[in-house]
Amino acid sequence: MQYGDVIELRLPETPPLVANAVCPVPVCLETADFVIYNKPPDMPVHPSQNHYTDTLGNCFCAAYPNFACRPVNRLDRNTSGLCLFAKSAYAVNQLQYRLQKRYYAVVQGVITEEGTISAPIAREQASIIVRCIRADGKPAVTHYRPLRHNEKYTLLQIQLETGRTHQIRVHMAHIGHPLAGDTLYGGNLADIDRQALHCGRLLLPSVDGSRYFTVGAPLPADMQELL
Repeated sequence: MQYGDVIELRLPETPPLVANAVCPVPVCLETADFVIYNKPPDMPVHPSQNHYTDTLGNCFCAAYPNFACRPVNRLDRNTSGLCLFAKSAYAVNQLQYRLQKRYYAVVQGVITEEGTISAPIAREQASIIVRCIRADGKPAVTHYRPLRHNEKYTLLQIQLETGRTHQIRVHMAHIGHPLAGDTLYGGNLADIDRQALHCGRLLLPSVDGSRYFTVGAPLPADMQELL
């Protein structure tokens, strides 16, 4: 190479996201800069293998054909609750580190006192999906507070300090209280057919910083029935 040479790099084109209103997903709040959905369980947030047209991203593109798909927070396919999509790259940059989330989980067994779990999380060496507690993992901190319980289950409010993959599910299994329905981490399907996890509250500023929003989504019926 010599000074003045021009390097041309050709990247494969990313196929456009298919606009598809796969089901009527409730909108909890919309502004000029973002929209917040109440995602049902069994719906991925964005396309992946075997899920190219049935995701929340497809719904967003159907409703907003002039905007790129930019989810600010992501939920597992079978986790329900609030999911924020920004309408511009600027909105993503303004919101992604200022978004506060509250999760609600129904775990197996009875918990009567609040607590904090600080345990590093790593990927299981034999799996690309499963996570585990391991000394060489990334730091992970979960705060939980019991809200109510019966003889089988406890409803927890959960706040994360970190955002590791499957953090809530791994940490609760680690202390002997896996999420109901979470067979990947030791839960059972006796009373619910998916992990009992719901993102029930978002706290965020407006993009211009002029006001603050608190958005809530009620506990889904399948989780309420556990209690």
